[in-house]
Amino acid sequence: MTNQILTIASGNPTKVSEISEMLNVLKLEVKKQPNHLNVEETGLSYFENALLKAKAAAKETNTWALADDSGLEVDFLDGRPGIYSARYAKNKHEKIKKLLKELGETPYRSARFISCMVLCNPEGELIKDSTGICWGEILKEIDYPKGEFESIFWVKEANCVYGKLSQSQLSKIGSRGKAARNLAPFLKKAMGVY
Repeated sequence: MTNQILTIASGNPTKVSEISEMLNVLKLEVKKQPNHLNVEETGLSYFENALLKAKAAAKETNTWALADDSGLEVDFLDGRPGIYSARYAKNKHEKIKKLLKELGETPYRSARFISCMVLCNPEGELIKDSTGICWGEILKEIDYPKGEFESIFWVKEANCVYGKLSQSQLSKIGSRGKAARNLAPFLKKAMGVY
């Protein structure tokens, strides 16, 4: 029997690799979405954006599809940048600069990374969704040169910034890892993979 194919509805190779790693215990052939597929994120929530992407990838490839939409929510900024995290500024340097400027010297720096994952069958029908949250706080300066918000988001549980989390830590306490773990039993049952 050949492995079931699961398309990761993303053009971001880092995201595809991270999700693939989290699902590597299952007998799945994981592929990234076709290069030409570009879904506009017009939803008003992480769930709506993830569903748009998963449906499009499933219908385009006629395979099971998994999509994720995620963002950083900062309490002092009333949850911003939230679903607009990817479009918060033109590049990662500007995103960090803008966020730190908006926060200023406030001591109230609690924040969270949120990831919503959606699984659709090959017909593009929603099978299950799951949300994972990683709690932390925003540092006053960059602690890690790679990444964007990951370089200033301190995860107390791991005693480091998000960008320094190992793959096993990302799977355990990262927002995407938590969402994937919650979704795995439904994915296994729906796709018949173990």
